[in-house]
Amino acid sequence: MSLPRFGRVDQGHVHPVASEITPREVHDSRRDWLRQVAGAGLALGTGLPGLALAQAAAAPAVVRPGQLAALATVRSATAGAVVMDKPTAYGDATSYNNFYEFGTDKADPARNASRLKTRPWTVQVEGEVLKPATFDLDALLKLAPLEERIYRLRCVEAWSMVIPWVGYPLADLLRRVQPTGNARFVQFETLADPKQMPFVGSRSLEWPYVEGLRLDEAMHPLTLLALGMYGEVLPNQNGAPVRLVVPWKYGFKSAKSIVRIRLVEKQPATAWVKAARQEYGFYSNVNPQVDHPRWSQASERRIGEDGLFARKRPTLMFNGYEAQVGQLYAGMDLQRNF
Repeated sequence: MSLPRFGRVDQGHVHPVASEITPREVHDSRRDWLRQVAGAGLALGTGLPGLALAQAAAAPAVVRPGQLAALATVRSATAGAVVMDKPTAYGDATSYNNFYEFGTDKADPARNASRLKTRPWTVQVEGEVLKPATFDLDALLKLAPLEERIYRLRCVEAWSMVIPWVGYPLADLLRRVQPTGNARFVQFETLADPKQMPFVGSRSLEWPYVEGLRLDEAMHPLTLLALGMYGEVLPNQNGAPVRLVVPWKYGFKSAKSIVRIRLVEKQPATAWVKAARQEYGFYSNVNPQVDHPRWSQASERRIGEDGLFARKRPTLMFNGYEAQVGQLYAGMDLQRNF
């Protein structure tokens, strides 16, 4: 059986190429850009499935909405985790959000995040590293070839989406700073500016928002440093200009609007663990067998299906990524380490 470009075979089924599961307007913008690049004589990686676009062509100094799709491809090493679910509508994904810096209602981030200024922006990487560095947004865009990853997103509140993200493995960034032998965890700190974020300083959480991963989780190829979604730059309410995406964990583990990454020896005290340790554990892996104290995690509703109150669907262990990440937790008591 011959495979289409970027396709794969899994249990006898041919999985479509990226253009078949990406919204049509995103795919078309990629095609238009490729035509422009070809006319300009820029070099592209071609021939074998999964080759990334040449880095020189993949990161202009300024990326405008609609351009990121043209810069993204899918690596064959990660295609096995790209899901076949229908992507959530862009309007739903950008209007139903948790981003407490802009309010606690799902519609608050879309209403209030327009005041966030995403340029200039820097991310400082420090701690247990040999080469600490500060990256501005243009440097982050050029650091590694951008990829499109269609991932499930599962919220701890028992709702879910499917998002086409644009970014590259966080490991690409961490390797640049060379973690030392003492680095065991990675701590993420997000922007906390009450002038731009009206709910910073509220009593809901401790600010700035802090999240963390074990180093092996952070280095896993599915862990994404995202700079876009749906082929465009990240909307402010979705964590612009740079955020984390860890698809096998509940969504709150994926820190938004990151300004500092620190490699540390001890497990960091994260925002939700500080706020309610009995409800939100450090690991927060999606696990249908471990209920939240106030609701079941055995099922979820997919936003955009049959209206807001969609029919429930069974929740998958590790959000459906067990084959890729289950070995990270071999021998671990997942009831205690929730």
